[in-house]
Amino acid sequence: MAINQKSHAYGASKSSIREIAAYGAARKAQVGAENVFDFSLGNPSVPAPDCVRASIEASIALPPAQIHGYTPASGLPWVRERLADSLCRRFGDDAATAADLYLTCGAAASISISLHAVTNPGDEVIVIAPYFPEYRVWIETCGATCVEVMADPDTFQVDTAAVAAAVTERTKAIIVNSPNNPVGTVYSRQNLEALAETLREREVALGTQIYLIADEPYREITFGAEVPWIPAIYDRTIVCYSYSKSLSLPGERIGWVLVPPTNPDHDDLVFAVAGAGRSLGFVCAPALFQRVLADCVDAPCDVEAYAANREALTRGLSELGYEYIEPQGAFYLWVKALEPDANAFFERAKAHELLPVPSDSFGCTGWVRVGYCVSLDTIVNSMPAWAALAQEYK
Repeated sequence: MAINQKSHAYGASKSSIREIAAYGAARKAQVGAENVFDFSLGNPSVPAPDCVRASIEASIALPPAQIHGYTPASGLPWVRERLADSLCRRFGDDAATAADLYLTCGAAASISISLHAVTNPGDEVIVIAPYFPEYRVWIETCGATCVEVMADPDTFQVDTAAVAAAVTERTKAIIVNSPNNPVGTVYSRQNLEALAETLREREVALGTQIYLIADEPYREITFGAEVPWIPAIYDRTIVCYSYSKSLSLPGERIGWVLVPPTNPDHDDLVFAVAGAGRSLGFVCAPALFQRVLADCVDAPCDVEAYAANREALTRGLSELGYEYIEPQGAFYLWVKALEPDANAFFERAKAHELLPVPSDSFGCTGWVRVGYCVSLDTIVNSMPAWAALAQEYK
């Protein structure tokens, strides 16, 4: 066959998250949406803030070529200036300049660009399991090897000793996702400082450079936990961000890559990021939504709605005897399956119209991810089904 076999394999082995979501949509059409409890997809359940609509309406009044025309490959300079100013207000005067930002089609593009900017075929990239499954696809597409390192099994913080053992002379990067999908953990400052020290020690021992790719689309969704600014902890950091969660715009595909001024390889990395964007076809992020970012860059995220869902879900499952990791951020609950085989547990849950995501999708066994970015009614009304499922194991 003349086609690319790796691409064929990726297309044939669809994302389990999206397959479950597709099943949920079909099932809702069959039995009614109110009877299916779909916790699979990380689709924000709160509406976009009012400033998004106001920005779009203001842009519509502009000449069409100004709204819909090409922008510079890295994004409109004045938009990048506003984003950089916001980052400096939040994280310090040296956090960013406009020249350090490359606007992208969301976090997926940002991470793909960053990986292509720093890796060569044969390199290795460490991921902390459980992890977002598309990381492996993006890493392998670069010709690199995805190296899984399990998080601490009790706290789900980064196991720095395990990272140290996994680093080799071929290790080029580590991806850190905090607040974490799928667990909801926020890596503490102490944990990140220990990780940074580990990476520096391994760099010296091996005579290499290791980049930290900080994947931060859930940064604004926390429940009291501090989310440290990683470039202030580890200088060889690249930050990837998306507005899919903070502004509830997952379908609009808008985000950025930041090469912080403090990165010792800054100048070369800025060119490498731009070159990776060019080679992958990720140039000129959606022009209308670049303008939305400029208008809404400091708009607060409606965390209260997710906090209410979190409280209802954890309280309900606790009363039924389920075990879980208390989420500090994002909008997922990491629930221990009632048997070692998470896929078997999922099949039994599915019979009760419960649709979590088995942990095998995220690189470990024995858990399910329950997304609480749904309506509060869905959570409350699902409790009899969770109760019936638990009863099967007694």
